[in-house]
This record gives sequence, structure tokens and C-alpha cells, in this order.
Amino acid sequence: MTIASTRPAVLAAEDTASIYRKITWKLIPFLCLCYLAAYLDRINIGLAKLQMASDLALSETAFGLGAGLFFVGYILFEVPSNLILQRVGAKIWIARIMITWGLLSTATLLVQTPMQFYIIRFLLGTAEAGFLPGVLFYLTKWYPSWRRSRIIALFMIGLPLSSLIGGPVSGWIMGHFHSVYGMRGWQWLFLLEGLPSVLLGVLTFWLLPNNVESARWLHHSEKQKVLNELQQDENTVQGLKQSLRDGLLNIRVVMLGGIDFSILLSAYAMGFWMPTFIRNAGTTDISTIGYLTAIPSLAALIGMIAIGSSSDRMRERRWHIIIPFIIGAAAMGASPLFSHNVVMTVLLFSVAQAMIIGAVPVFFSLPATFLSGTAAAAGFALACSIANIAGLVSNSVMGLALDITGSSSGALWFFAVCLLLSCLLVIALPAKLVNR
Repeated sequence: MTIASTRPAVLAAEDTASIYRKITWKLIPFLCLCYLAAYLDRINIGLAKLQMASDLALSETAFGLGAGLFFVGYILFEVPSNLILQRVGAKIWIARIMITWGLLSTATLLVQTPMQFYIIRFLLGTAEAGFLPGVLFYLTKWYPSWRRSRIIALFMIGLPLSSLIGGPVSGWIMGHFHSVYGMRGWQWLFLLEGLPSVLLGVLTFWLLPNNVESARWLHHSEKQKVLNELQQDENTVQGLKQSLRDGLLNIRVVMLGGIDFSILLSAYAMGFWMPTFIRNAGTTDISTIGYLTAIPSLAALIGMIAIGSSSDRMRERRWHIIIPFIIGAAAMGASPLFSHNVVMTVLLFSVAQAMIIGAVPVFFSLPATFLSGTAAAAGFALACSIANIAGLVSNSVMGLALDITGSSSGALWFFAVCLLLSCLLVIALPAKLVNR
């Protein structure tokens, strides 16, 4: 009797799992590739700096300001971009984002003065605004909360992959294309890494369905099973917030923005300045620096998959953020003590990235536990807008620290303390609400 009653449920669960595997293979590799391109076009300026800073007469402070101005445009247009995505559909809007940012990233090769550098970085941030929160909102329309952390981890491995692949490739481009056809290595870097984003944007029109109902590769019965699970997920939380006001005027969204702010302070410090840290530790060859930046990125990739999978398996979110934050802050805080040792610099930043970046997918599974519909679109974007102020702060503080003291230690210690303080915001989130 037990076997007879249990077996259909098991078969039904296996059938549903196969549907989600199909969805994952159709969506996630392409979205991951898009995120890889997006983040590479954002941070390749860190390696390009090793040549272009002298060409454009950029001080460390001026570079930090230019790198940070990206986030001014990004922040201003984050919420409007996500609301437009909800209105016009993911296919059109994500394609628009990718094509415009790819063209602007490529246009960076034409920059000749610091002011032009500032303008193009601001415009690049404006063009890219909405991509990450847009995709995260898009995924909530395909996966229920109990499947989401691992899926977000699979999508967001594009972030460490951008450095894992992009670091060596960028170093190779700058080293081997320097002076070819009269162009500097950093100019070739922006040309060869910007155009793929444009191509991916065009492909979006053919490869990305707007929602479950419009997916031609799902049968009607499969669509219905997914929609039933999504409805069941929403029904598990009474009073799920859905209006624009609920997304914009919500203390929990502000708390999430504060947590993500501390994540990005550290993430951008490592993403934009890692080539500089490695060079200051004693390695001067650009190609070698490119390869060494890939090691912490590999650690981050492993951390994201391991922490995200563990969080979904245990249906626990808060401590899967707090414990990695503490370990990551300790590693990053210790790194200035070994600033002239290449091996220890790479090792400590590898631990820091594995923990801090590794917790990101768990963090991004939180907003949809208390927001839905328009509220989720606005809430994702607002949290990201608050958080991305860190891009301006992180790069400006790091540039000033290097110019004034010649050391990054003060900035890194400040970022580590912010990460530890954000643990208080994480623990303040109700466990019954977010542990789904």
C-alpha cells in the first residue's frame, strides 16, 4: 500500500525535475555567457589600466573616479530599466541592453583624454543598467524559490568566469596585439571584447523566450507543471508584496541593498584592482598578471556552486551568507600583510573571492521570498541600485588610498569591516521568511 501510494509521487517528482533540467539547459548557459560578456566589459578596464593610464595621463585617483562613474549611470537607470523590462519583455530589453553596452565598450578604444574616459564610463553604466536585476527577476518567472539559489549560482558563474577566462585572454590580447596597425594593446582589448556582446544581443531575439507560456520547446503539459509549482511557491507566503510601492518603499529591500553594498565594496576592489595588487606584489609581465588573476576567479566559481547548492539542499539562507562573509573578510583583511608576496596575495584573495562571491547567489535568492510581480522587479532593481553605490565608493577609496599612502591596506580593512557589519543585517532577516 505504501509503495503504491508513494511511487506515483516519486515518478511525478522525477518528471518535474526533467522539465527543469530542460529549462536550465535552454536558458542558463546562454544567460551565463551574456553575464560573462557584461562583467568582462565592465572590469577589463582593470587590466587595460596598466597601459592606458600612462597613455591618458591618469593618476590612481583619476582612474578610480572613471571606473566609479560607471556606477553613477548604472544606479540612475537601474529601476527604470527593470520596470521597462517587465513591460516590454525580457527578449527585447535584454537584447537592447547588450547591444548598446557592447557598442559603447568597443568605443572606449577611441578615448584620448581623461574627460572622454569619464564620459564613456558613465554611458557604459547607463547602457548596462538593469541587466543583472532584470535577469534575476526573469528567473523568478521560471523557478520556484526552493530551486532558485542553485540556478542563480549557475547563472552567476559568468562573473568569476569573466576573470577566469578574461584575465588570461585580456593579457594575451594586450601583449600580442600591441602596436598592430598602430593601435595600442588596450585599444585592441576593447575592440575584441566589446563586439561579442553585440553579437550575443542579436542572438537574444532568437534564443530567449519572454516567459514559460512562450517557450516553444516546452509541451503544454510541461508548461502547466511549471506554472503550478510557481503558483504553489507564491501561495506558501501569505500577503506576498506585489505593487510598485511595495517594492520601492520596503525596509527589507533597503536592508538587502545594504548587504549587497558591502559585498560589492569587496567584489569591485578585487575585480578592478586585482591586476594592480599582483603587479605591486612583484609581477610585471602583463600576460603573467592576466593568468594569475584567473586563480581567485576559479576559487569564486567553485565557491558559488558549492555554497549555492548547499543552501538549496538545506533550505537555509542566512548562515550560508554570514559564515562566508566572516571568512572572506578575514582573508581580505590579512592580504595587506603580504602585499609583497605574490603567492600569498593570490592565495588570500582566492579565499576571499570563494567566500564573498560564493555567497552572492544565496543573497540574490532572498528578494523573491517576500516580493512578487512589479514589486519584485522594482525591489530587485532598487536593492541593486543601493548596492552599486559601492562601485563608486570602492574605486574612489582605493584610488585615493594608493595615491595618498601608496598602499591599499586602509581601503581593504575598511571593506572587511563593512562586510562584518552587514552580517547584522543578514541576521535581522526573519528566518521563517527567507529560509525557503
